[in-house]
Amino acid sequence: MMRIMKIYLDNNNFYYETEKLAKVFFPNTKFEEIHQIPEKLVPPYIFIAKCCDDGEEDCKIRVAVCIDDFHKSGFVDVADNSEEELLSMRTLYDILVTFTGVTPPWGLLTGVRPIKLFRKLKEENPDRENENDVQYAIDKFKNIYRVSPEKTALAAETEKTESEILKLTSDNSFSLYLAIPFCPTRCSYCSFVSSSVKQAKKLIEPYTQLLCREIEETSKMVKELGLHLESVYMGGGTPTTLSAEQMTRVLSTVNKCFDMSGCREFTVEAGRPDTVTFEKLLAIKSAGVDRISINPQTLDDKVLENIGRKHSAKDIYSAFDKARELGFDHINMDLIAGLPGDTEAGFKKTLDKVIELSPESITVHTLAMKRAAEITLSGKHLDKKEAQTAAAMVSYSTKALRLAGYHPYYLYRQSRMAGNLENTGWSKPGKEGYYNVFIMEETQTIISCGAGAVTKLCSDEGTVERIFNYKYPYEYIDRFAQLLDRKKGIKDFYD
Repeated sequence: MMRIMKIYLDNNNFYYETEKLAKVFFPNTKFEEIHQIPEKLVPPYIFIAKCCDDGEEDCKIRVAVCIDDFHKSGFVDVADNSEEELLSMRTLYDILVTFTGVTPPWGLLTGVRPIKLFRKLKEENPDRENENDVQYAIDKFKNIYRVSPEKTALAAETEKTESEILKLTSDNSFSLYLAIPFCPTRCSYCSFVSSSVKQAKKLIEPYTQLLCREIEETSKMVKELGLHLESVYMGGGTPTTLSAEQMTRVLSTVNKCFDMSGCREFTVEAGRPDTVTFEKLLAIKSAGVDRISINPQTLDDKVLENIGRKHSAKDIYSAFDKARELGFDHINMDLIAGLPGDTEAGFKKTLDKVIELSPESITVHTLAMKRAAEITLSGKHLDKKEAQTAAAMVSYSTKALRLAGYHPYYLYRQSRMAGNLENTGWSKPGKEGYYNVFIMEETQTIISCGAGAVTKLCSDEGTVERIFNYKYPYEYIDRFAQLLDRKKGIKDFYD
C-alpha cells in the first residue's frame, strides 16, 4: 500500500531535491511538503532545519528521519551558502542508506545528466594540468556524491568519448529532429505522446504534408541565420509507420531544403520490426540516411507479448537482415533491462544473440515506471526484487559489451527507473551516435519539427531556451499557423 511521508522544511526550500532523493529509496511513496512546523512532528517524516546564530554567517543544518521505530538525526556545519543543499542531501542520503540497507549505485545523484556534472567537475579542477586529468571529478563523484566505483568509472569513460564528439561542433552548428508521433500499437511501458495507427490513420497523410511545410519554413530561418546542419534524427513514435512514399517525401524535403554537405549523421528510427519493409528501407537508404535503429527490446516472444508488441523475435531478425542486404553499415539496437516477465537468464540470452548480430551500436535501457504508462496505470509498482534483477542485467551488459569490443559513448537517467540505474549507449569505435550526445549534453542547438517536438536553443553561456510544438497530431494539424508563429522564437533567440 502506498503511504504518505511528510517533508518538514524549516528555514529552507529544499523540497524538490529532498523529494527526488527520497523517491530513490521509497519509489512508491507520496510526499507532502510542509513549511509551517507544528509543535509535534507526525511520522513518517523527513525534517530539515537550518539554524543560524544572530550575527553569524556560519549555519548548522539538522536532518532527521522518523519512520516506524527508526529515528536518526544528522548535523552539518555550513559556511558556504552554495553548499547548503548538497550537504543536506548527503546527510539525508547517509541516513536513508542506514534505514533501508539499500545503497543506490548513483549515490545521491537524481538528475538526468550525470555525465554533464562529471564534465563540469573535471573542468573546475583547481589543480588541473591537462584536459585528461579526471581524478578530481572521480574523487568528487565517489566521496561527495556517493556514486559507486563502478558507476564512477562508467561516467569517466563515457565522458571521455563524449568530449571528443563535442569538440567536433562549431558555435553556429545545430541538429535537426523530426517527430513522427505514430505507432502500430502502444507498448505497456511507454509514456510518450504517440497515437496508434488504428486510431489515427486518417491523420497520417495531412500530418506528413504539414511536417514537410514546417521543414521548409524552418530551413528558411536557418539559412537566414547562417546556421550549419550537423546531424538529422527522425524519431517518434515509430517513423516507419509512414508509407515508403510518405517517408520519401519527408526525407527528400530535408535534403532539398537544408545544406547537407556538413551533415555528419542522418538517423531514422526503424524501431518496430512489424513496420519495416524492404520498400521503406530502400526509401530511407535512397535518401542518404546512414544510421538506423532496429529495436528488439527483447528477443523473448513471451516478453514481447507482455509489453504489447505485435511481432516476434523472428521479425526482428528479418528486419535486421533486410537492412544489411540494402547496405546499412550503422545499425543500432535497443534493449530494455527489467521488462515484465523477463528474467536475468532471458536478458542475457537476448543480449548474447544481439551481440552475435554485431550491430554497430547497442543501447541498453533500464525500465522506467512512467506515471502515464499502461504498466503503471494498471497498478504495478517498483519492486525491490525486480530492481535487483534489473541491476544484474545491466551489470552483465557492461561486462559482455566491453568483451565484445563496444564502449560507452553516452548515458542518461530517468525518474522512476528500476534499481535507480541508467540508460547507456554502447558502440564500436568510430560508430558513436552523434545526435544522442548533442541532445543529451545540451551544448548544441536542436531545432525540432513535428508534433510533440521541442526545440532547444543553446547559448554560449550554457543556458537553454525551449520552444514547444503542440503535442498531439490533431492539435498540430489544427493549429499549424500558430505553431509556425511560435517558431519565430528561433530567430529572436539568435538576434
